Amino acid sequence: MAEDFYKVLGVEKNATQQEIKKAYRKLALKYHPDRNQGDKSAEEKFKRVSEAYEVLSNDEKRAKYDQFGHAAFEQGGFGGAQGGFGGFQDPFDIFREVFGGGGGGGAAFYDFFGGGQGGYSQPDANAPEDGSDIRIEIEVSLEEAATGAKKTIRYNRMENCPDCGGTGSKDGSARKTCPTCHGTGHVTMSKGPIRFSQPCPKCGGAGSVVENPCPKCGGTGRVKSRAEVKLDIPKGVYTGARLRKVGAGNAGYNGGQPGDLYVVIHVGANPRFEREGDDLYTNVRIKFTMAALGGTVEVDTLTGKASLKIPAGTQPGALLRLREQGMPSLRGGRNGDLYVRVNLEVPTKMTDDQRKKLEEFAIACGDANNPGAPQSSGKSEPFYKKFF
Repeated sequence: MAEDFYKVLGVEKNATQQEIKKAYRKLALKYHPDRNQGDKSAEEKFKRVSEAYEVLSNDEKRAKYDQFGHAAFEQGGFGGAQGGFGGFQDPFDIFREVFGGGGGGGAAFYDFFGGGQGGYSQPDANAPEDGSDIRIEIEVSLEEAATGAKKTIRYNRMENCPDCGGTGSKDGSARKTCPTCHGTGHVTMSKGPIRFSQPCPKCGGAGSVVENPCPKCGGTGRVKSRAEVKLDIPKGVYTGARLRKVGAGNAGYNGGQPGDLYVVIHVGANPRFEREGDDLYTNVRIKFTMAALGGTVEVDTLTGKASLKIPAGTQPGALLRLREQGMPSLRGGRNGDLYVRVNLEVPTKMTDDQRKKLEEFAIACGDANNPGAPQSSGKSEPFYKKFF
């Protein structure tokens, strides 16, 4: 059985993100391969603490882990294990993100521990670098979530400079290796016995410089622009669902691929319906005579009207179901149901004749001196179902 991630980092389950990061930094330094040459046990511990930190430092993944444990990240689960590092980030990338430093893989460790004994090679700073992803949120109505919709999304992104074609050079010449960092994108500094790296002040961490920079983009090769994409909102979409538009993120560097656009859906509140999964809940008011005698009443659905049969003797608060009148399933299959809460409309004004007949009815039923039934002690329904 896999070891509990909280125990791996030595923190409590209610630990703050600051406490989790502090614990990871301590353990990552202790078990890092550069400090434990040839020690396979230390290397495995380094991977485990990195894996634990990668999950617990992400609020969404941490919530899944707290609910389902390691099963959330097995094949077909939330994380989708696919060999290697169990479907998670490379442990060296996690270390670099926490401690800073340029380069990928072991480059950050090379400078942090002040040596090349670890066998890590410096990355090619002039290689193509993919652009970053963009995340935006949009709101759709419950009706749009039920029927599907087409949306035009406008947002800001970084695109290749049209003047220099993304090269960053005014005359189209190639970028030159930075003479300060020699292409690594970072420089090593010393503070007592500790050596650490920081982004190169000349090239800003790019590892290369442009001798004749493009005036439009300032030599970066990218400019900010307003983008527009069209999205098809699928039927049955729910709050938190993400739609992905490949290649609609920020442009890359040096010919790298653009990132993706992720659109997070929020389904707005509806005054008529409450949603739970694919089921909907609504209210209907009927005369107390219909509740006693039975009948049929029309109720609103998301797509129009539907007839609801009221059985004779229906009690206030009764929950009646209209099959498949709820939300469509995002993954296909049958629709959810529409549950209708019955509320009684009691007359506030009556004629003398109406009052006399109602009193006679009460006497005939033995209700004239009946104070009512005792309060139920049974299990109550969820609050929103009872009062919505």
